[in-house]
Amino acid sequence: MIEKTGFSLSLPQWAIDEMARLPTHFPTLEERMAAVIRFSRLNFENGTGGPFSAGIFERDSGRLVVIGVNRVVASNCSSAHAEIMAFSVAQQILNTWDLGAPDLPAHQMVVNWRPCAMCYGAVVWSGVRSLITAGSGPELEEITGFDEGPVHPDWKNELNRRGIEVVDNVLRDEAIAVYRAFANSGALVYNGRQGSTS
Repeated sequence: MIEKTGFSLSLPQWAIDEMARLPTHFPTLEERMAAVIRFSRLNFENGTGGPFSAGIFERDSGRLVVIGVNRVVASNCSSAHAEIMAFSVAQQILNTWDLGAPDLPAHQMVVNWRPCAMCYGAVVWSGVRSLITAGSGPELEEITGFDEGPVHPDWKNELNRRGIEVVDNVLRDEAIAVYRAFANSGALVYNGRQGSTS
């Protein structure tokens, strides 16, 4: 007999408390990214997940909707990446499955590295019109040991072709500093089978 037929995901209490102290609007991409990177550091320092964070903002006004953080281990859910958390909570807040619906302002995701294979797909289906990343090179995997999966080799143009603007390398060095701190902390790197095929 199946005993569990549902589950829920939630942000940690510290993230809820921190968001309540944030300004309502972040005018520049750098301000948005700085907030996201700060949450990525706080997430692993608080022991509530990996060093990943993603924010949903109104693209033009900079109004913050939510900042999500990685909750994989805490939730026993391999898909509870920061981007999935941010999309899902934002969609609940805005009462829509489509963050690009005609009656809404354009929304933007700001994330502290290029999305992994799973989250890349989620970007496509989310409705956001803009993706801002701190970086997209091999540094994340090299420093931390996380496996980001087989991301499309022409990922930026694929998003652009779907009407999703991409801006890369916003506060790149600051994001990398958090990955180095995570690696030095000895925290769990939770790849399924450590990325191996056996």
